[in-house]
Amino acid sequence: METPSLLSIAPFFFLVFPFVSSLHGVAPQDEKYFASAVIQCRDGSGTFTRDRLNDGFCDCPDGTDEPGTSACPEGKFYCKNHGDSPRFLFSSFVNDRICDCCDGSDEYESGINCPNTCKKIEFIPGNEKNNHVSKDLNSDLALPNKHQLDIEMDDLFHKLTGLRIAVILEFGILICIVGFCFFLRRTRTRRRRYSLKY
Repeated sequence: METPSLLSIAPFFFLVFPFVSSLHGVAPQDEKYFASAVIQCRDGSGTFTRDRLNDGFCDCPDGTDEPGTSACPEGKFYCKNHGDSPRFLFSSFVNDRICDCCDGSDEYESGINCPNTCKKIEFIPGNEKNNHVSKDLNSDLALPNKHQLDIEMDDLFHKLTGLRIAVILEFGILICIVGFCFFLRRTRTRRRRYSLKY
């Protein structure tokens, strides 16, 4: 029996796996949705062929065809975040030279190297205490913990404080402008009266 040569397998490989590089930003549960040759927009507005997936042009208004580029304003990019919880980003954050995914998967064509800052979850068999901690970490990935909520609330408080200061400054500027306009009008009125007397 003759073994197949590498040259005879190569065309088969490219027929079976033509889309490997174009599935950036697609969630694992959605990979089957993008497996057919003609793909329908999720909002039902039209269809597109596989070669137009992540091609940089928005064919679907909902961004179905551009999960891995920033071409569609309504698109969503899936961060795999290996070692941490996955999440979705707006596709406008893709290849913007800022690492938004903790594993850096959103900057695959930007030319920068994002370090992997995802939490590492380790499981050591036989150590019940560590196994319990590992389970707690997994549950913390699904729900935000108290420390994260405290940080978010503190950040929101500082933003609101800054916003309050900005509103007060704008109100002060508005009062100064109204006062200045009133002063100019009063000065003009006095000049007119003075010119009419003489």
